[in-house]
Amino acid sequence: MPLQRFLTLLSKQTLTARRLGALVAVVSAVTACSAGGGPLASDSVGSDAPRTAPAAEVGTSAYGHYLAGRHAQAIHDTGSGADYYLEALRREPDNMQLVRRAFSMMVMEGRIAGTRAFAERILAVEKDDPMAALVLISQDVLDGRAHSAAERVVKLSNTGINAFIVPMLTAWTMVAEGEFDKALGALGEISKEEGFSSLFSLHAALVNEAAGRYDAAVEHYRNAVSDNGLSLRVVELLGALHERNGRLDDALAAYELYRREHPESPLIMPLIEGVKTGRAGKTHKVTAADGIAEAFFGISSSLRQQNARDMATMFNRLALYLKPDFPIARILMADILESEGRLEEANATYALIGENSTFWWAARLRTAINLDARNRPEEAVAMLEKMAAKRPGEYEPLLQIGDIMRSRSRFGEAVSAYDRAVSRLGKVEPQHWTIFYSRGIALERSKQWQRAEDDFLMALSLNEDQPYVLNYLGYSWVEQGIRLEEARAMIEKAVSLRPNDGYIVDSLGWILYRLDDIEGAVKYLEKAVELRPDDPTINDHLGDAYWRVGRRLEAGFQWRRALNLNPDEALRRAIEAKVGKGLGGTDEKNH
Repeated sequence: MPLQRFLTLLSKQTLTARRLGALVAVVSAVTACSAGGGPLASDSVGSDAPRTAPAAEVGTSAYGHYLAGRHAQAIHDTGSGADYYLEALRREPDNMQLVRRAFSMMVMEGRIAGTRAFAERILAVEKDDPMAALVLISQDVLDGRAHSAAERVVKLSNTGINAFIVPMLTAWTMVAEGEFDKALGALGEISKEEGFSSLFSLHAALVNEAAGRYDAAVEHYRNAVSDNGLSLRVVELLGALHERNGRLDDALAAYELYRREHPESPLIMPLIEGVKTGRAGKTHKVTAADGIAEAFFGISSSLRQQNARDMATMFNRLALYLKPDFPIARILMADILESEGRLEEANATYALIGENSTFWWAARLRTAINLDARNRPEEAVAMLEKMAAKRPGEYEPLLQIGDIMRSRSRFGEAVSAYDRAVSRLGKVEPQHWTIFYSRGIALERSKQWQRAEDDFLMALSLNEDQPYVLNYLGYSWVEQGIRLEEARAMIEKAVSLRPNDGYIVDSLGWILYRLDDIEGAVKYLEKAVELRPDDPTINDHLGDAYWRVGRRLEAGFQWRRALNLNPDEALRRAIEAKVGKGLGGTDEKNH
């Protein structure tokens, strides 16, 4: 069978982008390579250097390399996948499906500089291919060929996602040619779309920045805030504008306003500290490439929120190609990689974010979390300790150390880390409930109940409707056989707040069991098992309730099911005893 026929039968398809905000966006045939699960870029630094393919015997045929590429793609190794497709294409250079696959994989890898010839070949046979056109437009803008870029934009259709991409690209190619007023006119097409006024305001502000119109830019940034709330990105851009124009007090005022509205966010602190210490950023004047990068980043962010990760990756790679020093786009790229479990590559992306960036602190925290997830907790803790020493006023690194220790059942060490975090709080505020809740769990598990109870009550005083705190404290009281009516009221409230949380529903069933309302217990425990069928404790609870109402065969079934769900050793022994003898006269009270 010719390879072309083989490809057609196996992989012919088109991709569609999900809804972007209020606009239904359809992107046809952006990439033919995303069959079988949507590969993501695996080269977090966006290098154009070829990757080393995994060892495999692929023979010398195009078939072999094509299938090896498909396999690499299926395991999300898009770097090797691109190399395999390129090798297959070397053997069958006229195969357009291989051209499309190699092109798409290279874009998702960030190897965009090497895709020009492929993009031109694709457009020669399919003039409306959007990604090929966007790659060439981006390359033209970077190379100073604004007129060529503008001619390519004119050829794009105005349907689907292009309905708002085209006005932005039109505007920014006009900026590249110094036509600022015309650019603002082109952007006006965006404002006609419902829900896109803040997008218009943001890009109008950037165009005015590029034109050197400070007052007009500030006005449009303020409009963006009015349209869509005080976002970190808008504040960062507005503050940079003030700093470039020597208006440091105005920059500081914008940053402080964001901190007041988002007191739990550490992201703004580097910008505040930069102004206060005279280290304010020396950001460069906005260029056409910056504006297009901002547009692509916005699209990528929207697509990521809708889990359209292939397309989110491609647009984000283009944003970073146009603007390599773009920390928030790096954060998004790492987030996409994390969503695919590619934690080492995510950390390599975080490492590219400089210490002076607003996002450096968050990137380091995420790096530590990923190290722990990769079973390298000691490295994670060492990194977090250095962060804690670097900023003695910040509690987040110590909180994360506590979480790492708690997740590994090292509860004493967790308590110690949480204690250090609490000592840094200063004024205790509502958003700090999580610290007391987390420490309460570690204290309870390390058999320091009185302190644990105090922490749970403190968490509730800070957030009285927090269902997980209500559930944990109520369940703990139930297990100790104390304050049962109060515990019941707390857990009933938690269930009303989280009716589909199997653990919370189980807690209500179990307290009804302990209060001898066995029929009520069965009702809620059956629902809990439906919500969490693979939890051994919940299945065990239902078995006990069935036994108490005389449904002995069903009780035995639930206990045996619980044994097959890998319970811990103590629970296993308890269940095995029940499977052999059933519930004794007092066993159900001591379980």
